[in-house]
Amino acid sequence: MPAVAAGRVLVTGVNGYIGLWVARVLLERGYTVRGTVRSEAKAKHIRQLFKPFGEKFEMVIVPDITKVGAFDEAVKDMDAVEHTASPYHFKAGDPDELIVPALHGTTRVLESILAHGSSVKRVVVTSSVAAVLQVQSTPRVFTEEDWNDASVVEVREKGAGASQAGKYRASKTLAERAAWDFVEKNRGSIGWDLVVLNPPMVFGPAIHEVGAPEALNESMHNWFHSVFRGSQDPKQLGTLGMAWVDVRDLADAHALAIEQEEAGGNRIIIASGPYKWQDWINAARTVDASAPPGDQSYDPAKAVHMLMFDASKSVKLLGLKYRSIQETTSDIVGDFKARGWL
Repeated sequence: MPAVAAGRVLVTGVNGYIGLWVARVLLERGYTVRGTVRSEAKAKHIRQLFKPFGEKFEMVIVPDITKVGAFDEAVKDMDAVEHTASPYHFKAGDPDELIVPALHGTTRVLESILAHGSSVKRVVVTSSVAAVLQVQSTPRVFTEEDWNDASVVEVREKGAGASQAGKYRASKTLAERAAWDFVEKNRGSIGWDLVVLNPPMVFGPAIHEVGAPEALNESMHNWFHSVFRGSQDPKQLGTLGMAWVDVRDLADAHALAIEQEEAGGNRIIIASGPYKWQDWINAARTVDASAPPGDQSYDPAKAVHMLMFDASKSVKLLGLKYRSIQETTSDIVGDFKARGWL
């Protein structure tokens, strides 16, 4: 399918941490953006934030993304769709609290595009490495060929007793598989192609409405408390970690995913690299000495990363360039100071 170099783009979940950055990057690149939110109450901050873009930005209310036909009006006259709306938290009782909105939110937007999005050329779905990884006892590098079916099995067998991580990972796996299955099932009827982006932990400055550290999204709430509030055992700061990406790099990837023709039909890991929490603390202390020291015996050269991800496809297909931990940390600290949190 041809790439989208200009025109109108729908961003679902535009009030979210990732969705708002995606919309901003698209607007800065000259696109006209339509964003979906669940209520008018969630729209006020966004209208003010994007006021300088005038008529290049508009919003529509989609109260329930799981409802049949939820996106029928929103997808009309769009050239591309960026689907970022999906719950991310670790407080679910019944796994369906996460699985239903993730799975049905994805299929509903694709159904609406099929029925009413005749002008759409490219669809980008935000998935996660949660749909890629497998937890194991030895270090491993994962690629786009890998799938996390183990979490789906865990949830199927344990239900509400499954781990919180397992519930979230299952929701992302099931939603992404549903997207690829939808494309395969309707291959003869659709006039667009699909790109799925799989990021790990997403960190960076926030531009969504957030009045206090406790109101931060899940990943940045974890960052704030791990780096500046000593919420983790100092002895574990050099051993606990994951992989990460700057939210602005992820937003750039969303824009590039509609602009690069060869990206169509691809699943793409978007990851800057692995980290241990002490890496962030060390970076933070270079710009703000008030950060607790953590484990100063930590040697990054000896760190063992159990979960690593091959992001070479993101560089090859999208031309993506990644920020460093130090750059991202400096910008996060600057953001927190501007808000009076540090």
